This record gives sequence, C-alpha cells and structure tokens, in this order.
Amino acid sequence: MKTTLFTAALATAALAGPSSAQEETFTRIKIEAGKAFYDAECRRCHAADASDTSYGPPLENVIGRGAGTYPDYDYSIALSASGIVWTPAALRAWMEDNQGFMPGTKMRHVGITDRTVQDFILAYLASISPRDATKISE
Repeated sequence: MKTTLFTAALATAALAGPSSAQEETFTRIKIEAGKAFYDAECRRCHAADASDTSYGPPLENVIGRGAGTYPDYDYSIALSASGIVWTPAALRAWMEDNQGFMPGTKMRHVGITDRTVQDFILAYLASISPRDATKISE
C-alpha cells in the first residue's frame, strides 16, 4: 500500500511539471539559443534595437507590432498595407516562407523551416519585446 501511495505521489509530482527554477533555466537556455540563431540568421539585416544600425528595421518590440509600422523605414506597399500584427504565429510563418506569406515584400527569402529553431528565435524576440503585446501597435 505504501509503495502504491509513493508511486502515485511521484506520478502526481511528475504531472505537475517542472519546478519554477527549472522553468527559468529552460527559458534562459531558449533565449540564449534564440540569440545565437538570431545572430546567425537575422542579424545581418536586423539589429535588436534602434541604437545599432541595420539594413532592416530593428526587431526590439516586434511581437505585437503592426507589420510595416516601424517609423522611418521604407517598407514595401505589400507589408505596410497588410494589416498584419506580428504575433508569434505570424513571425513563425514569416521565418518559414516570408515571400509566400507576404508576396511583394522587399525582404529576401528567409527559409527557417526548423520549428525548434523558430521556437528559439521567438523566445529571443519575446525577451526583447518587453512591452505589453496585448494591444495592436500604433
């Protein structure tokens, strides 16, 4: 009986999920991996913030931002008129096939098809998007 109770307690603890400290560690690792992938795949054109120069618009606070709305960047008509908000799902679709997702965009094809790599990049972008993304950006 004691063995059964102990086994049930272990199963319940396992189902409860990782501890808060473990979740923090996993989040930190995802962000670090995401930054490494961002640096390898995105940084050649996009700075993380406006204090660093880049060819494309900076990606700080991109999550929740309206597509084609970063000030003083010359977007394609297709992107600036799209009405899209950069949600994680929209960013994932963009990373996978931006030209298929938004025909007429100026940006060259990205082609990051590995969902794990996308997850890591999204974790990094979330870490540099500290504003409340529940509202559509101006």
